[in-house]
Amino acid sequence: MTDADQDDLMEEGRRLFAGPVAFQLSAPRLEILPPADLPEVAFAGRSNVGKSSLLNALTGRNGLARTSNTPGRTQELNLFLVGEPPVLRLVDMPGYGYAEAPKDMVKQWARLVNDYLRGRATLKRVLVLVDSRHGLKPVDREIMTLLDKAAVSYQIVLTKADKIKPTALAAVTADVAEEARKHPAAHPLLIPTSSETKAGIAELRAAVAGAAFA
Repeated sequence: MTDADQDDLMEEGRRLFAGPVAFQLSAPRLEILPPADLPEVAFAGRSNVGKSSLLNALTGRNGLARTSNTPGRTQELNLFLVGEPPVLRLVDMPGYGYAEAPKDMVKQWARLVNDYLRGRATLKRVLVLVDSRHGLKPVDREIMTLLDKAAVSYQIVLTKADKIKPTALAAVTADVAEEARKHPAAHPLLIPTSSETKAGIAELRAAVAGAAFA
């Protein structure tokens, strides 16, 4: 991609999220999902990785996604419409790897997520959020393998980049990128972000626009 192409994508991403963004619905079951009539970009990550904060930063709306210090709060697929008329749907998936949840609840979450990933025809990309302070964990690798098997394109987004030193961030970015290259469905470009400083948010908006409308 040329610099001009990237500049165009950055502007497209900026315009995309300058318009209306609204909560649509929460779906505890696939039957409740709306028709697959819009491109969708989903957000996945370990519980407490900062998904809600990143969604708020991405859309420029502080209260769009509820944030909580309690891991596992998001238990359903939460859907948001972007644009008027809507041109894109964002999907906030339940956090994975929440060991303290009851086992039957964990199974229910896993089934919901797996069925969505495998069966949603308009799903353009999954953004897999990884805490930059910790790098990839075994449960992250499990979701990456699941996405590989389902042939769903995904891209790794590092969160909380402001919480570690630049040298450490560069090291974890390189390590995760090297591992991602071994996964057939993984996008080669990683995006380090911070919901607090807004670092990487413009690049993330461009990535969402590029995935949704390519």
